[in-house]
Amino acid sequence: MSKYQQPKMDVNFGKVKLAILGIIALVIIAAISAASVQIVESGNRGVLLHWSAVDTTVPPLQEGLHFVVPFQDKVVNMEVRTLKFVKATSGASRDLQTVSTEVTVNYRAAPNSVNVLYQEVGLDYEGRIIQPAVEEVVKQITAKYNAEELITKRPLVKADIETEITARLNPYNILTDAISITDFQFSPLFSQAIESKVEAEQKALKAENDLRRIEVEARQQEQQAKGIAAANVAEAAGEAEAIKIINEALAQNPNYLEWLKVQAWDGKLPLVVGDGGTPFIQIPTR
Repeated sequence: MSKYQQPKMDVNFGKVKLAILGIIALVIIAAISAASVQIVESGNRGVLLHWSAVDTTVPPLQEGLHFVVPFQDKVVNMEVRTLKFVKATSGASRDLQTVSTEVTVNYRAAPNSVNVLYQEVGLDYEGRIIQPAVEEVVKQITAKYNAEELITKRPLVKADIETEITARLNPYNILTDAISITDFQFSPLFSQAIESKVEAEQKALKAENDLRRIEVEARQQEQQAKGIAAANVAEAAGEAEAIKIINEALAQNPNYLEWLKVQAWDGKLPLVVGDGGTPFIQIPTR
């Protein structure tokens, strides 16, 4: 290699070295920039961590872009939208009937306390807190009622379960929006017994209604018969009164009979006449 080529190679090496250093600097700047910017996604709150420790001195971060100290601070997203948890649990009623209960819980993390929830429980608070609470509460409330009451008093059972689950979750900053009993299942033998009982009650009710209907119809027929009898009595009494009046009139005025004959005659001579030539006529009695 000549003495004239050495300076040229040194210049090229220097340029490469500067280029590498520039790239390294850009990478460092990009990493620092990325670490200094944290995004809280929609429907979430941000939990600020200092060297992996929860900073409870500041409230949870709102949705959007946040600047933090690079490499020292980190933001953990905690969802605060309403979530659904469905759990089927088997238990025993007060009369020792096996009951399978399915409960649906609509819940959400308290937006202003997600940092405490993350610090005390972590991200898997559904598995650690909600699931055990629901299982225990359902078994506890189911044991307070017998199997028939679980059916007939369902609103009361639901209210008890809802109150107890809410009381269990609130201390962990978990809010409940709605709790529903979506299904009650009993053993096949008990379900058949309930069905037979309901069928027997329906038949008894139908028989009782039929008896009442027959009694009402009998009373109606009795009242109708009394009305007809009273009408017949009144009609007979009217006829008797009319005959009495005619008899009294005849006794007081013999000419009344002749007047009735004249009033009833149609002016035509009959083919047969009685003594004295008087036509046979019908004397009205009413």
